[in-house]
Amino acid sequence: MSESSKAARNKHLALHGFTQFSRGNIDVLRTLLAEDFIEHSPGNPSGREAFIAFIAEAPVAHARLDLKRVIADDDHVVMHYHMTTDDDPRGIAVVDVWRLIDGQIVEHWDVVQPVPEAAQVPHGMF
Repeated sequence: MSESSKAARNKHLALHGFTQFSRGNIDVLRTLLAEDFIEHSPGNPSGREAFIAFIAEAPVAHARLDLKRVIADDDHVVMHYHMTTDDDPRGIAVVDVWRLIDGQIVEHWDVVQPVPEAAQVPHGMF
């Protein structure tokens, strides 16, 4: 498989998973995450089942997710999105980095930043 087709396939898998998850389908993670999935975010557990149990109770599972961009390169897919809730309409800017092997997510990193007042970001967060 060429590098460009591998990146396209991984991008497609990540987009499908993001779309399903953002609609409330947490079970999509059972097919996307490898059993020995590695999580690099502090406080989040590794392992498919532990991570799914954790994320099902996390704010992201009940938030609105507005995807802004997706970048795919070889085994990695990067997703940049705006996460909002009724309690926090300004929300959080999130960048997820997923590493995929053979059609499954094997590792995850993220960067999370509260969206400040618009006056603090004259060029916008997204």
